Amino acid sequence: MTLKVNEIFYSIQGESSFAGYPCVFVRLAGCNLRCSYCDTRFAYDAGADMPLAEILERIESFSCSLVEITGGEPLMQAETPQLVHRLLGRDFKVLVETNGSLDIDLVDSGAIRIIDIKCPSSNEHTRNDLRNLKKMSPLDEIKFVIGNRQDYDYAKRMLQLIPEQPGTDRKIHFSPVSGLLRPQDLATWILEDRLPVRLQVQLHKTLWPNEERGR
Repeated sequence: MTLKVNEIFYSIQGESSFAGYPCVFVRLAGCNLRCSYCDTRFAYDAGADMPLAEILERIESFSCSLVEITGGEPLMQAETPQLVHRLLGRDFKVLVETNGSLDIDLVDSGAIRIIDIKCPSSNEHTRNDLRNLKKMSPLDEIKFVIGNRQDYDYAKRMLQLIPEQPGTDRKIHFSPVSGLLRPQDLATWILEDRLPVRLQVQLHKTLWPNEERGR
């Protein structure tokens, strides 16, 4: 059993509610979307087939309990659910970042599934599978990458579609597109509308602004 892997590296988690924690990243190759602002185009096709056992060995070599499976789009590969299952079985905390166009139930709900709901400036917002919103577990998180006011207004409307779960503190992140929208402007809009969301600035781009890969 193999997966097509673009890179495996150890770094600081830059996004989600786990931002700031050391994390092992497994970036899988391949993506079914072509977002206008994508910063991981190098993972569209490039990668090498790796046996599942070798991937697990590489992950364990970093002695870190937090692992993120990302891409590209990790749910495109049929073997991704097995990787997640094996990691959970070894007591790793597993994050799966997905672009929201594929069924999140492909992977175990014991993982933390981070759904990136696409906004209009991505040019891929028509590909959102909004049925995923009803499949979320209390662990799951949502991310909106926002490039302009139109995106913000779209994300604000989408908030109304997220089912409430009593006793669950939904983790919803609004992240500005680097170089397109000032974080200060997004912060102002959030405060003006009193939205119950978290402003997320990509920490890894602050720490390593000139490095594209492995961070």
